[in-house]
Amino acid sequence: MPLGYLTPFASLAPLAPLVLPGVYAPQQDTALLADALCDEPLAPAAHVLDVGTGSGALALAAARRGTRVTAVDVSWPAVCTARLNARLARRPVRVLRGNLFDPVAGQSFDLILANPPYVPTSATETARRGRTRAWNAGGDGRLVLDRICRDAPQRLRPGGVLLMVHSALSGPAGTLEQLRAAGLKAAVARRRRIAYGPVLRAREGWLRERGMLASDDEREELVVIRAERPS
Repeated sequence: MPLGYLTPFASLAPLAPLVLPGVYAPQQDTALLADALCDEPLAPAAHVLDVGTGSGALALAAARRGTRVTAVDVSWPAVCTARLNARLARRPVRVLRGNLFDPVAGQSFDLILANPPYVPTSATETARRGRTRAWNAGGDGRLVLDRICRDAPQRLRPGGVLLMVHSALSGPAGTLEQLRAAGLKAAVARRRRIAYGPVLRAREGWLRERGMLASDDEREELVVIRAERPS
């Protein structure tokens, strides 16, 4: 993906128009989560964390609300992309490199945004480097989701909210169960069915063999989970 690549979604172009090579470009899951973010009432002093920021699209959407934003990604190209886009947008986003919540240990937030890897992945396709890390998520798609469900609740302030997007293939019921068990009020806030993208299309046969896709299903459902810590 060349420097200066413009996202094909016009509604996302103002959020983070530049994507460096090796970085996940904003897609329909990003747009769906951005829509859910628009519904959240945020005080100007609210502190927002964007976990797995990628290009920084969601971090910038939050920063435009006047909030204090911290963005985290384990990928150096993603960190550089998010910092570049923040500078171009003239928004004071703090971008840190690290694995999920490690760079913000001991801190708490009013809102956590997460668009983690969630595509079920065969063992032969699992990669530790490169852009595929942005979507490959283990055999059940929950390699990173379960870690966020475990660690995010303790990073929320009283009344704080987690907004996380993932595919219905990755078990929204499991996400809700874990977050509720952690004491959060959790529900599906948004749903959207979309045509298969290139990643799902490439592993469609494997997913159908495992029974994760019906033989006549040609669309994927995305969900946004909203989980709130009691005040």
